[in-house]
Amino acid sequence: MASDHERLRALKAFDGTKAGVKGLVDAGVTTIPAIFHHPPDSLADAPHHHGHHQFAIPVIDLAGLAKPSGRASVVGAVRAAAETVGFFQVTNHDVPEPAMSEILAAVRRFNEEPAEAKAPYYSRDPERRARYQCNFDLFRSPTACWRDTLYMEMAPEPPPPEQIPPACRAIVPEYAGLVQRLGRTLFGLLSEAMGLRRGYLEEEAGCLEGLSVGCHYYPACPEPHRTLGNARHSDPSFLTVLLQDAVGGLQVLVDVDERRPAWVDVPAEACALVVNVGDYLQILSNDRFRSVEHRVVANTAGPRVSVACFFRADASTRVLAPIVAGGDGDGRARYRSTTVPEMLRHYGAKGLDGVSALQRVRI
Repeated sequence: MASDHERLRALKAFDGTKAGVKGLVDAGVTTIPAIFHHPPDSLADAPHHHGHHQFAIPVIDLAGLAKPSGRASVVGAVRAAAETVGFFQVTNHDVPEPAMSEILAAVRRFNEEPAEAKAPYYSRDPERRARYQCNFDLFRSPTACWRDTLYMEMAPEPPPPEQIPPACRAIVPEYAGLVQRLGRTLFGLLSEAMGLRRGYLEEEAGCLEGLSVGCHYYPACPEPHRTLGNARHSDPSFLTVLLQDAVGGLQVLVDVDERRPAWVDVPAEACALVVNVGDYLQILSNDRFRSVEHRVVANTAGPRVSVACFFRADASTRVLAPIVAGGDGDGRARYRSTTVPEMLRHYGAKGLDGVSALQRVRI
């Protein structure tokens, strides 16, 4: 086991290349550096080694919203998914397929440019609204993950255009606008699923005020059994909308039966977007909706490209507190009031260590 001092030196040397995991792959590594080695228990098929389970993540067709009687059944399907597995896929979501293909291609193009073309965008400066980096928590988490990310805060205020790499400069704002429009639809459905009026989560809780985009690039890995593309975590967001390519690797921790959670694959469904409840919506819903842990496994196939849109306003001063409706359970708030910046400080300090930040504010 490397000492803390040796590990820090290795992290600094790696981060100093500004070339990310892609730089290692381009250098032809056949074994992965020790900073990427995860402990065996975090790599297991399931926390208790029960292998893959045939459990289907729900697919919800939003075309039903166009029919007079269709809305109630879509609301019911969203409610059932949000209350149980916390994940669902949506089809007929009005984000055009060409925009989906183009953003995946643009992210791939950027990551496959020469290292010297990407280096000027590589940054850990939180003041920059667009930054390219390998692992946001590289220096805080116990182990690094096999992925590089271009992260952009698009709303309430987008980055200056020159902060966004040329390959992504046009498509990212366009795609973010399309997902923002979908977000309005989704928060309307989730408001109604909570028994509230359609505009509630958008207007009263500010769920649409902020949008950040994480463009992930997971190169093929020579030793996928030793590492992860993304460690076990739940999302610091109200809602996350994910576009993934056909490679696959996203897994959700599902209670297959009462005794044992298991990792379940989220299949790459053509033209679908994956939606999951984030921690802030679990707080707002007072535990009715579940923010579920998930991870991305490493793969000898690749690269895997995905684009995650996080609905959250990182600087919002709004109070984040449970909406406790009169007829809802025992009417008791299960969380103390907090704010997004307070929650983010906690995620920032802890990194992806597999412990839910919700425990911090649970009553």
